[in-house]
Amino acid sequence: MASQSDQQKDHWSSEAYSTSASFVPRLTQTLLQYLDPQPTDKVLDIGCGDGKFTAQFIPHVQSVLGIDASPAMIEAANRDFESEKAAFRVVDCCHLEQEIGVADGRWDKVVSNAALHWILRDETTRLSTLRGVHACLKQGGTFVFEMGGHGNVGEVNTALMYSLLRHGVPIEKIREVYPWFFPSIPWMTSALEGIGFKVIKIEMEHRPTLLTSTVNGGLAGWVRLMGASFLEALAPEQREEAVKEVCDVLQNVVTRKEDGSQWLQYVRLRGVAEKL
Repeated sequence: MASQSDQQKDHWSSEAYSTSASFVPRLTQTLLQYLDPQPTDKVLDIGCGDGKFTAQFIPHVQSVLGIDASPAMIEAANRDFESEKAAFRVVDCCHLEQEIGVADGRWDKVVSNAALHWILRDETTRLSTLRGVHACLKQGGTFVFEMGGHGNVGEVNTALMYSLLRHGVPIEKIREVYPWFFPSIPWMTSALEGIGFKVIKIEMEHRPTLLTSTVNGGLAGWVRLMGASFLEALAPEQREEAVKEVCDVLQNVVTRKEDGSQWLQYVRLRGVAEKL
């Protein structure tokens, strides 16, 4: 999830996430395989959200700490998954290196699913956050991550920016509220190696992703949830008009004629790196 420093209010809720993005914790088979959870592992989950991804490996490790900037999501994670093995706490992951009791070199593995593209958005804290990941790990520990890669959700990204421009928001303001960082393989490889990681594996997967079809979900729900920082650049009375405009612009782009299902062009950057 995004950091609180990026977003002044907590946009997230477990209910909205389940309605509009329930596919995120489900499409994690490859990431879990790369994590390779073991009974002796102490694992830190960065950007854990409501804990649904974390819950998939809790039974297979010694202990887990999930951290996220959203109080609402951490409340849901603690409600549903807190146990002797698992704890969840509110942490602004953009300043991970400052967290006493977290960035202390005691974790066997650090994992992050679908969160780093929010957390690394601010280029002033981008590398220090990755240094924080490095500081969290034991020598020889493993960092396993999946995030949006370069080109991720390009169609909805462009439509959101177009709608804001049409409503009179200057491009400079749009760039200011832009909530993501979708790096390339060369950028991420260079950054990790420069910090002191050995990159074991890094890959980009183009993965068309089926949107939910639940009430209040679908493309409109995705735009309201994931595009919240864009929409907040508009007056409150303009926001639903912008959501409708984005959906209208993308109707033919994302909808499959044979069944009416809607798909976004997700690009996933996935990697495994070892602390030297």
